[in-house]
Amino acid sequence: MSVFTRIARNPIGYGVLAIVILIALFSSVSIVSETRQAVIVRFGEPVRIVNRYEPGVEFGSGSAGLMVHIPFAEQVVWIDRRIQNVEMERQQVLSTDQLRLQVDAFARYRIVDPLQMYRSARTEERVSEALRPILASALRNELGRRPFAALLSPERGQVMDNIQESLNLAARQYGAEIVDVRIKRADLPEGQPLESAYERMRSARRQEALTIRAQGAKQAQIIRAEADAEAARTYAEAYGRDPDFYDFVRAMESYRTTFGVDSPPGEDRGEAAIVMSPDNEYLRQFRGQR
Repeated sequence: MSVFTRIARNPIGYGVLAIVILIALFSSVSIVSETRQAVIVRFGEPVRIVNRYEPGVEFGSGSAGLMVHIPFAEQVVWIDRRIQNVEMERQQVLSTDQLRLQVDAFARYRIVDPLQMYRSARTEERVSEALRPILASALRNELGRRPFAALLSPERGQVMDNIQESLNLAARQYGAEIVDVRIKRADLPEGQPLESAYERMRSARRQEALTIRAQGAKQAQIIRAEADAEAARTYAEAYGRDPDFYDFVRAMESYRTTFGVDSPPGEDRGEAAIVMSPDNEYLRQFRGQR
């Protein structure tokens, strides 16, 4: 009597057979979502990739949906297609101006080569663990070549680009691509080091201010000297062209100052009196030209 005949005579056998068929069916079908890519591994060896991330291809244009694979013989390793974060533990970095900085940073990456990732790290968690110390090393190397002020200037963008490029070289061996690198905080340590740094910064700014003031005073003296020379040259040229008119103008200015004609309204002009002969040389302009 065959096995199928025995199962046919036993109703329980129908149920067992149905359960086995359902298990095999469900084990051979998987649903691939838009946010994940699948590596099909057969007896420990990756054989194909489903819904692989492609640069420039929008979500929904891939091979997401139902996927059939050999039950029990093939295993599905799921890998996220979305951008992921790797947080770096706080690091102490020594800048070129001898400031010890407490730096917090993070990187954003995406798995672009699932096959390489599976062969080198197996899981995404291991990729993050591998990238974390590399990020810290790249950060220390880059910031160690620059002063603290570079993090507060437009130069900071170039610093981030250099760190991203350095990290990308290491991320490729894990099938990852670094999308962005950012520094969350870069603080001086609390206590005496912070106060010393502030004092050095204040001293540097005071010295810079003194230098700027000295340069400004020097430039002002040069401008005044040039202006006085230009004025003297102009007066000399005017005097040479018409000495009588020049003498008349200077006399009027002297009269205006001496007699208080230019005093503001309401201001006491004094009660001084000037007594002199009509023939006095000082009053020659009142007598007209002779």
